[in-house]
Amino acid sequence: MKTPALKLVSLNEALFSVKAFAAAMAALYIAFSMGLPRPFWAMATAYIVSGPLSGAVRSKAVFRVAGTVLGCAGAIALVPALADSPELLTLALGLWVAVCLFISLLDRTPRSYLFMLAGYTIGLIGFPAVTDPSTIFDTGLARVEEILIGILCATVVHSVVFPQSVGPALLGRLDATLSDAERWTREALSGKADSGGDRQKLARDITELRVMATHLPYDTSEVRWMTRAVRAMQDRMAYLLPLTAGIEDRLDALRGQLPAEVSALLADLDRWVGGESVEGDDAEGGVDRLRAEIARLSPAIGGGTGWKEATLLNLLTRLRSLVDIHQDCRDLRAHIRDGKSSLPERLDPLTRRRSRDVFHLDAGMALWSGFAALLGIAVVCAFWIGTGWSSGSAAAMMTAVFCCFFASLDDPAPGIRLFLVFTLLSVPLAAFYLLVVLPSFDSFPMLVLGLAPTFLALGVFVARPATMGKAMALLMGVVGSLSLLDLGTGDFASFLNSTVAQVVGIATALLVTQLCRSVGAAWSARRLLRAGWSEIAAMTAARSGIPVGSFENRMLDRVGLLSSRLALAGPQQDLAAADAVNDLRVGLNVAELQRARRALGGPAAPHVARLLGAVGQHFRGLSSRRLGTPPAEVLPMMDAALSNLSAEPWSAERDRAVIALAGLRRALFPHLTFAAPESSSESLREAVTA
Repeated sequence: MKTPALKLVSLNEALFSVKAFAAAMAALYIAFSMGLPRPFWAMATAYIVSGPLSGAVRSKAVFRVAGTVLGCAGAIALVPALADSPELLTLALGLWVAVCLFISLLDRTPRSYLFMLAGYTIGLIGFPAVTDPSTIFDTGLARVEEILIGILCATVVHSVVFPQSVGPALLGRLDATLSDAERWTREALSGKADSGGDRQKLARDITELRVMATHLPYDTSEVRWMTRAVRAMQDRMAYLLPLTAGIEDRLDALRGQLPAEVSALLADLDRWVGGESVEGDDAEGGVDRLRAEIARLSPAIGGGTGWKEATLLNLLTRLRSLVDIHQDCRDLRAHIRDGKSSLPERLDPLTRRRSRDVFHLDAGMALWSGFAALLGIAVVCAFWIGTGWSSGSAAAMMTAVFCCFFASLDDPAPGIRLFLVFTLLSVPLAAFYLLVVLPSFDSFPMLVLGLAPTFLALGVFVARPATMGKAMALLMGVVGSLSLLDLGTGDFASFLNSTVAQVVGIATALLVTQLCRSVGAAWSARRLLRAGWSEIAAMTAARSGIPVGSFENRMLDRVGLLSSRLALAGPQQDLAAADAVNDLRVGLNVAELQRARRALGGPAAPHVARLLGAVGQHFRGLSSRRLGTPPAEVLPMMDAALSNLSAEPWSAERDRAVIALAGLRRALFPHLTFAAPESSSESLREAVTA
């Protein structure tokens, strides 16, 4: 049986390996021709920048260039100013790395590369200059030139030679995600959905699509002109997760109590979502008929409205939104397929409803990661300065790089450990090249022929996600040793000293990470949940309007992040009871109540405000690790709010508030029946006891 690492080489893997090697050799040749002091750095950079998708290479290249220049500028500014105090200089360099790492972790788009590169570039340039600060400008300029050559060569080769565009890959993922959403919708309408697995998969897919779409403006395909439409389609699909989960819940609550006409409507919807016509109409006519039928069946809100009527109105309103979103997604996909440069008037507003900060950001962990990087750099620099070790700067460089490179992971230690192991495994191969093979070559073509077998083979494994980390560690270990030739120190003693410096630097990063930065999946999952609870609590007390889309997208991102962590965390009692999708529904209903409350001028507004205050207190308790069910007094507050809202004169805001109130009741008390207000407290006690 073949292992994944030993499977036959695919055409795409072979093509990537050849392109990456060609870019590396071009960078090496240009660096040699320019007489730069460290040409093999250009080669290493070309491999680091290379990736299978040309759009991703181009987008990252822009920010890598900017980050490299910024890091060089920082080194040139700090080194001369603190040249007389190596201790202060190394501390300042470490602080620069920590601050840049902190900022990069607060941006989960390609822009993060700018600050990460600015962080460890100052280490690559600044630490070697600690012992010889007079050459900092020349050294910094040379490093920037070498790195930029590598970036530009990789970008040009991957963009021109058989480019693999982001666009087709993204559209394929978009179609698959839309198909999954349609399948889950049909299963939810028929009561057969596997809620947990479908929700988590859809959340992960939408988050991955958002990340892929950040590369689209830099792509080489025609899809880059469709960026607005693609993002609008992703935004619409994002609403399907809480919407379909809410419909599933309302159908469960109303099971056995649905009017026959609503059941017939659900059957029509099921067929329409599956692509079948409704009662013989064409697609557009079928949509209009569904919308008209939903409007006809929606119950009117009046003085005697109870929870059953409110829940039915909530269900039908959600069904109307479901129809609108699926139709919008189909229209946007058709627009993307046609490749038109402008959107129809009906769809154009969808592309303008963009919200910022759509990703979950953890400032606390970003700050702690920056501190861990500073601590690791301080430890290795103290050893370097205290012992006068000639290769101490190389160890400090490696510590800075590895503290930054894996900082986005919950537990960076396994990744650093893997890199350390395969760096050690690269030592014999690097020694063979440095001490035996390359000294006998006297021309660049012979150098290329000598490097080709090893680097073309490693390039194939770099192209495979399962083996990429191991192959890159081997590849960088060899290239790092070859750079000794640049300095004319390709002897065994220099090789051994350089290898020890690399190992010490990586091992220091690993040790510091294990001591103060590694956290488990369960710990991260709880932190994600508490972040969502804190945001809901803040929304209940918000005095200004809540931006449309920002909370939804952040919570959706948290659902996707949670799914992988919950799988790794194993059985945990408190995590098993958590439901981030339900928290998302709570937040959406809270936001809707807040918006409606400001438009209501009658006696219902104070009741809604008191209810929101009690809900906020509950979620503040959750975020403070005081887990528990909502307090019993919340339900009578809901009853009072519904009674007063029902007595209000008709308005769109009043109906939206009733719909949101019914959704909030189901999200907080899913086991309650449609009890009369006077028996609500008793029903709650029975549900909690059960």
